[in-house]
Amino acid sequence: MTKTYLLLLGLLMALHFPLLAQQKSQQLVDDGLKRLQDNQSAQQTVDNTSEQIQKIEKEYQDELKLLEGLNMYNAMLEKQLNDQQLQIDKINKSINNATLVERQIMPLLVRMVDALETFISIDMPFLYEERMSRVTSLRDLLEKAEYTTSEKCRRVFEAYQIENEFGYTIESYKGRVNLKDTQFAVDFLRVGRIGLMYRDLAGEQVGFWNNSSRNWQPLTERQYKRHITKGLKIAREEISPELITLPLIANIEVR
Repeated sequence: MTKTYLLLLGLLMALHFPLLAQQKSQQLVDDGLKRLQDNQSAQQTVDNTSEQIQKIEKEYQDELKLLEGLNMYNAMLEKQLNDQQLQIDKINKSINNATLVERQIMPLLVRMVDALETFISIDMPFLYEERMSRVTSLRDLLEKAEYTTSEKCRRVFEAYQIENEFGYTIESYKGRVNLKDTQFAVDFLRVGRIGLMYRDLAGEQVGFWNNSSRNWQPLTERQYKRHITKGLKIAREEISPELITLPLIANIEVR
């Protein structure tokens, strides 16, 4: 019986050991697979972490570039603001100077109009009413607030320009002459500012303005009648310009 028991025990152990070995091998395989899965999971975690780090680094570099661009933009804006402040200071200075100049210009314009009126009063009396009317209009203009200083300057300078043009133009116009308590209609001939002559409408009487004596003087020489008539035609552009003889008063100073 003892032998039989031992035999059975040996047989059972012989059968059990391969099973234990198989179980042990399976356990090792399972452990290996688990470690492999753990390693793969850890590697995935590392990869994800590395991607996040790279993403964060890229975002950081992008933010640095954006910050650098903003710094450059702010520096440029600061320069522009400084330049604008300089321009504002210049404009404010110009405004202050303009106000000062404007306060000085108005008295100057008044003096210019006064001088123009004085000049017209001592000049040859051609277009006298028209020229004096221009002076009166300028005085009214200077007193009106709705006109700017620049417009007032333009109008005064324009009046001076008109007076200046009289010095090198020739014209004919109609008017009346008072001579020896007699008034009659005439054709006036103005040659610059060197001569102002008249001829009555009948073409019989001619004369000139003597600015030294401030009166009209008749001319009896026939040549003057002919030349004044020719000068009137030249002024009206009826004939081509040519030389004419005109009466002039020479102011000779004797010492």
